[in-house]
Amino acid sequence: MKRRKKEVVLNVTTDQLVTELKREKYKSRYFRLLRSTIAALIVTAAAAALIATLVLPVLQIYGGSMTPTLYEGDIVLSVKTTSFNQGDVCCFYYANKILVKRIIGKPLDTIEIDENGNVYVNGAYLDEPYIETKALGECDIDFPYQVPEGQYFVLGDHRDTSLDSRYSEIGCISADEIVGKIIFTVWPLNHFGTVN
Repeated sequence: MKRRKKEVVLNVTTDQLVTELKREKYKSRYFRLLRSTIAALIVTAAAAALIATLVLPVLQIYGGSMTPTLYEGDIVLSVKTTSFNQGDVCCFYYANKILVKRIIGKPLDTIEIDENGNVYVNGAYLDEPYIETKALGECDIDFPYQVPEGQYFVLGDHRDTSLDSRYSEIGCISADEIVGKIIFTVWPLNHFGTVN
């Protein structure tokens, strides 16, 4: 006994075939676009993470030692550099934290702070328009003080409360401890702008 093969006949019109073909092409285009979008987002996120880590670290300010220049909660951009000038606001590692202070003295500068909080660098009075109140603050070092080779003397802008190079436990900071120079405040918007 021979078996007969059954033939299946589909009643499909040309319009239905064209519609199905369009749907399959659309689905294929959609998935290609989705894959390329996801790939672009991953590359962008990786590039942003590298830039934020290696070139422009983003930091949030904690504490009030830099008021009125920076306030607690401000989000700032810093730039990695090896060149620092007097007056630059820098961030540096100290006891597993990142502190933010202003560079007052460069290597081998002589620093003097009188009882009224006036600062002298190499015998010249330092004009500091960025501070509101002068104060000697927490200080246990003797003046005049010479900044060691390869280190920087740093002070907070809120001199009454800032723990900085005037306090021997922190002291001067070496160039390799510095994370970068703070250049810009990005948040909140009412503080948006360059950091001076």
